[in-house]
Parts: sequence; C-alpha cells; structure tokens
Amino acid sequence: MRIIIESPQPNDEDVVIVRCASPDQRLISMLLSFQTANTELTGYMNDKIVRLNYQDVYYFEANENRVFAYYHSDVFEVKYKLYELEEMFMPLDFVRCSKSMIVNMEKIEYLSPLFSGKLEAHLKNGEKVVISRQYVHSLKVKLGIEEVE
Repeated sequence: MRIIIESPQPNDEDVVIVRCASPDQRLISMLLSFQTANTELTGYMNDKIVRLNYQDVYYFEANENRVFAYYHSDVFEVKYKLYELEEMFMPLDFVRCSKSMIVNMEKIEYLSPLFSGKLEAHLKNGEKVVISRQYVHSLKVKLGIEEVE
C-alpha cells in the first residue's frame, strides 16, 4: 500500500481519496472517525460544563425527555436528541440497542443470550445493558457475525 500526501492549492478544500479493491468495514470506520473527530459534545453535570470525548462514552440513554452520556463512573446530560447522536456516531462503533439507548461497541466486554431473542451486553465498567430483540440483528451485522439482509 502506498500513501500519498499532497498539499492543496490555496482556497481548495482538503480531500481524502481512497483507492482500494474492496473497502472493509474497518477502513470505512477509520475514515469516518476522522470525519467526525471534530464533533462537539458538551456534557453537563451539576454546575459543571465538560467537554466530552465520544470514545470514552459507554452508552447514551434517553430518560424523561433528557439524554445522558454514561462514562466509566460519571453521567453527563447532553443537549442532543438520541436520534441525532445515533446519526453522528453510527458510522463509528456505536449501535442502537433499544428505543432509549445507544451503546459504544468498544466498551462491550462480552455478550450473553437472554430469553426471547434478546442479548445482554456486559460492559467493561461492570454495567449490563439489554439489547432488545429488534436491534440484535443490526448489532450482529456490525460485529460481522451476520450478513446484511
């Protein structure tokens, strides 16, 4: 593989061109992470306003018309709707796991089956979240263990 870096002409936009036989999900995720790296994410906790790094978020949860970002041991309110966060971070390793939750796949330690087709995600911070039956397929596709229908 060759990597070529060129300087654009003045007033030209920066452009990344990837030429490959068949881009895999890992390459696409990497490129999209560069594109979304400047995504502003501000969290609020008590009287603090904190700049959040999306990579440190374990999951986002909507509860009583408010959305929260769960870190290892802290919880921050964010001023986005859950569907907006889903659009921003879906190209990365975030996946919808229920109507009210989006989980960071990088923070899942392992999955275990539950009754009636659900899965339980055991997170690296010791928490457990349930993957609803209607979202199990999309999680498995993102993990590469099921084909897209």
